Amino acid sequence: MNITTSIKTKVARIDTGEVFTYDTLSIAQSEFSAAAKALSRMVANGVIKRFKNGMYYKPKQTVFGELQPREEVLLKNYLFENDKQIAYVTGVRLYNQLGLTTQVSNVVRLASKDKEIKTKIGSLVIKPAKSYIPVTKKNVPLLQLLDVMKDFKNIPDMDKKIGIAFLKDKIESLSDDDKEKLTNFAKAYPPKVRALLGAILEVLSLDDLSESLKETINYLSSYKFGISEKTLPTISNWNIT
Repeated sequence: MNITTSIKTKVARIDTGEVFTYDTLSIAQSEFSAAAKALSRMVANGVIKRFKNGMYYKPKQTVFGELQPREEVLLKNYLFENDKQIAYVTGVRLYNQLGLTTQVSNVVRLASKDKEIKTKIGSLVIKPAKSYIPVTKKNVPLLQLLDVMKDFKNIPDMDKKIGIAFLKDKIESLSDDDKEKLTNFAKAYPPKVRALLGAILEVLSLDDLSESLKETINYLSSYKFGISEKTLPTISNWNIT
């Protein structure tokens, strides 16, 4: 099977509206030139559309016209590499999805341990963020919780009481294994994250986990979150204000 026939066969299996790349089609680097010509012919014939260099999609027609690929579909190409998750959404876009802020931003922060992801997707501006832990599909929800704690003070228009209640509920609902993982991951984060998590673990009576974090924090340091003891009674044990 030549490269043109191979690409047509693979594209035929892709759903309309889905975005695909050279990686999706498993094109060998030695065949990139021939593949580019084949894909260009398919674009010219209207079979597929080029979203940007190296990114294509099969157009989907509706009574209202052609639908553009959904944001999450477009982002997926930057979150995964060879079917492995290497980045995750964080920042204001995440905090809006979690219901912690009403603000919506056209800037999407993608956190990765080893890659700096910067690009534009239509009106979206993709900017890099730091992941303190290597990213896997399973640990993303835990890393996102830690990011909420890291950015807690600066999440736009968030009610601090709602923020703490959210964190308590999420942490309490984790399995014992995930609670331990969350605590261990926090040790790679800045001290303020360890302090806030420690205070929440303590108020949830998870003393073994909270004590393991207390050992990593300088008792002379203090951390400003704008939280009162009424909201989180254990803050004085962690020098949190």
